Amino acid sequence: MKLSPQDRATVEAVRGKGVHRSREVNRAHVLACLDEGIPEAQIQAVLGIGRTALWRARAAYVQGGLDLALWDVARSGRPRQYDTDVEAQVTALACSGPPEGRARWTLVELEQAARRETGRSDLSRETVRRMLKKTT
Repeated sequence: MKLSPQDRATVEAVRGKGVHRSREVNRAHVLACLDEGIPEAQIQAVLGIGRTALWRARAAYVQGGLDLALWDVARSGRPRQYDTDVEAQVTALACSGPPEGRARWTLVELEQAARRETGRSDLSRETVRRMLKKTT
């Protein structure tokens, strides 16, 4: 596999300077080694990577070019379980006055009140805690 002169310059820039993720630097090392004709077994041994990582870097370069080979593709992530309206309701509830006979809310009381007010029976104590932690 041979890199174009422009791609070679980019790979050398990633290898030589700047702040990059270790996965990106390893991929740059792999591409540079493949460009120089170094055997795969030697690349794996020196870089401490597996055969699959090497093959994926090569295949990504051949199929999609340098951008696909070096940098991670953005991932969508897990969809939110509760929308912002539910979070706002829980936050508003926590900011309201505590129940009678209490000086402040407890997480268990907040969880029970949030279940009643939002109609979400699947709301857990840990979820309420995480929602409130994000808003502070």
